[in-house]
Amino acid sequence: MADMPQKKYSPMQFTHLKGLKGISDAVLESHFKLYEGYVNRTNKLTELLSGLQAKGEAAGSNPAYAEMTRRMGFEYNGMVLHEYYFGNMKPGGATTPGGKLKQAMEQSFGSYENWLADFKAVGTSPGIGWAITFQDPRTGWLSNHWVTLHENGNIAGYTPIIVMDAWEHAFVPDYKPFERAKYVDAYFQNIDFEACESRLKK
Repeated sequence: MADMPQKKYSPMQFTHLKGLKGISDAVLESHFKLYEGYVNRTNKLTELLSGLQAKGEAAGSNPAYAEMTRRMGFEYNGMVLHEYYFGNMKPGGATTPGGKLKQAMEQSFGSYENWLADFKAVGTSPGIGWAITFQDPRTGWLSNHWVTLHENGNIAGYTPIIVMDAWEHAFVPDYKPFERAKYVDAYFQNIDFEACESRLKK
């Protein structure tokens, strides 16, 4: 059987994030290293799975293939969601959205304030995972969701618009594990609403 083409990802660089308000450079540096781990493990799993495919051993009855395939969703989404998260922050972020994003929030939630209250409620829910505003590509409507770990709760076909990491590694030791609400407030001091708006589908 012919060798499968190899896909290889390189960690994206987010050096522009230094100097965030309420999220220290030390926590960011640690977070970048964790993100790089997801990139590396995604590459390794892709390599291993391609090797099994090339040997004709890609079968659900092969425990190694089945388990690595399941694991791929965790690692792959861990990589991608971190890129959305780092990509929608910047030092001195906007306090409120404008333009099409604000309009979409108003159409979906009645007001920006309603969207924000709902997002913060999702983001401070107990558990480990992500708070994400998704857009329905068919209607343009926005909705807020909790995604457990990295892969459980993503809405098939929906577009992530605003992504916040709610794992403790995103804010400890800047804040204590039970102070996630303070981290959420800090996140909104650094959010890049322009980057979020660029993700909206027309």
